[in-house]
Amino acid sequence: MAAIVDKETCIGCEACVGECPVEAIEMMEGKADINDKCVDCGACVDICPVSAITLD
Repeated sequence: MAAIVDKETCIGCEACVGECPVEAIEMMEGKADINDKCVDCGACVDICPVSAITLD
């Protein structure tokens, strides 16, 4: 599984960046981007106010 960001839905609020326990989320061009450090914990999914992040 991998966390996926829907770039169309992401509003760039950065809530997920601070919530990620392994620092796997960066902002790229104003949108969240999840790198290979992701451990699929789901913390970003739970905190996203617009449900732009899902676990695949």
